[in-house]
Amino acid sequence: MDSLNNQSETSNTTWIKIVSKYNSPNAVKSWWQLTGNLLLYSFAWFLMFESLTVSWWVTLGLSFPAAGMLVRLFIIYHDCGHGSFFRSEKLNNAVGLFIGVLTFTPYFSWSHEHYIHHETAGNLDKRDIGDVWTLTVDEYRESSKWKKIMYRFYRHPITMFGIGAFLVFVIVNRFSRKTMDRRAKLGVYATNTGLLMFAAGMSLLIGVKAFLLIQLPIITVAGIIGFWLFYVQHQFNPIYWARTETWDYKRMALEGSSYYKLPRILQYFSGNIGFHHIHHLSPMIPNYNLSQCHRENAMFNEIRPLTFWKSLKTLTFRLWDEKGQEMVSFRKMSRVGVMTRDK
Repeated sequence: MDSLNNQSETSNTTWIKIVSKYNSPNAVKSWWQLTGNLLLYSFAWFLMFESLTVSWWVTLGLSFPAAGMLVRLFIIYHDCGHGSFFRSEKLNNAVGLFIGVLTFTPYFSWSHEHYIHHETAGNLDKRDIGDVWTLTVDEYRESSKWKKIMYRFYRHPITMFGIGAFLVFVIVNRFSRKTMDRRAKLGVYATNTGLLMFAAGMSLLIGVKAFLLIQLPIITVAGIIGFWLFYVQHQFNPIYWARTETWDYKRMALEGSSYYKLPRILQYFSGNIGFHHIHHLSPMIPNYNLSQCHRENAMFNEIRPLTFWKSLKTLTFRLWDEKGQEMVSFRKMSRVGVMTRDK
């Protein structure tokens, strides 16, 4: 990481000046992306409905591109939450609330937690809000037996990307919490009302069974993809984590957020969110400007990309080893413990 350490010497004024050129949304691009995505998602929904007369397996197969379009809509929703998709705050909120119904995700509560995530990502002293639950090796060893069981269950891929994704989008997001402010709670109720109207309207139009056979596979696949993207953005090696006294915003963005280099078609469906290092450097950059920002500026040339095949190894990562400064598996944690005792 010597090259990145050299980059860290670049003054704040310099990198802020670089990324600020890409911060402004383009109304034509934003409206084109939004309307195009909505039309393609609606078309995918229509094809799935028509395929029910052929075979549900065909319907299930079509749920993958449909889910891809829903993930892409979620990226627009995400940009609205940052205030980066339109210049108007009211327009961002209106579009965010609308897409929140399609993605089963309350807009204001999610955006608030995501804001906290941006302010605390990579900070070992400020974890657990808007993050993947991550313990250090020492914290895990000092945990109770019950906490260790719960942590292992949570970090298992089937839990995170299967059970967890479905539960969060379909069930957990339906409830408000005491910690939410009034606007966030109203956002939950508005999203639930919109979902109820959507489900009731489509059920009257095509039938309850058809609606469920189409919508549930879409939201399940989209949830799995969404959870995977969020997971791999901050769970890889080498990565940057630090305590508050040494935590640095720029290092967190460039070293603690992945440059997930995906094939072109997957980059399209994921709305360029693979350029996550740049997104964390400047959340005000609309998704359609991220690749351009990366391509046009030499300061990003030394960022090590995480490819799809290499990213699969992150499925074994469970804990942060503060001494070794890396993510480790439970098995490697055990080996580290043996070596430490031998010394």
